[in-house]
Amino acid sequence: MSLKGLKTVLAAAISLSAVVFVLTFQGSSQAASITALDGADTFKSKCASCHGVDGSGSTAAGKALKVRDLSSADVQGQTDDQLLEIIAKGKGKMPGYEKTLGEDKCKELVAYIRSLKK
Repeated sequence: MSLKGLKTVLAAAISLSAVVFVLTFQGSSQAASITALDGADTFKSKCASCHGVDGSGSTAAGKALKVRDLSSADVQGQTDDQLLEIIAKGKGKMPGYEKTLGEDKCKELVAYIRSLKK
């Protein structure tokens, strides 16, 4: 193969790698957004009665149960695994949701809680 042909092949490989990288990056960003959006519907139906639509816990039930503000540094400072454990298994007066929602929906809730960060 000539030097010119090698340069053409190399340029094509670099271009293809760049396209794959961009598509992968865009795909992961869109997947995260979709997950947070999916989590929003579940949050509204399962969590908002106590935690409030905005996650602040300012509902009557939230105040009575002393739920945490999900946008607070304390909650946002927890790892995804810690949040998933609380959602899945429950904690204190909060019931676990893994059996009723499944693991994927619980993970969507973690993504949604991350979107509440101040």
